[in-house]
Amino acid sequence: MKLKPLGDKVVLKQLVAEETTKSGIVLPGQAKEKPQQAEVIAVGPGGVVDGKEVVMQVKVGDKVIYSKYAGTEVKLEDEEFIIVKQNDIVAVVEE
Repeated sequence: MKLKPLGDKVVLKQLVAEETTKSGIVLPGQAKEKPQQAEVIAVGPGGVVDGKEVVMQVKVGDKVIYSKYAGTEVKLEDEEFIIVKQNDIVAVVEE
């Protein structure tokens, strides 16, 4: 099964949270926060959304940072995804 977003929506797969800090401190379960970094899995076609022309600026495979409380979490075939509007993505991570 495959997710195909509509309009200005983007499907993200959250990247795995680090369990140890850079200095080597292991974080207990409660201290870990979900990362706001994800990989783009699928991108909608863009087009006219709410009367405005939307050009999609992200592509499949991009690593992005998104707003903390953005999107809808979806579980499909034992995998979790987040569907967000493109304007909830705040940055593309370039390496």
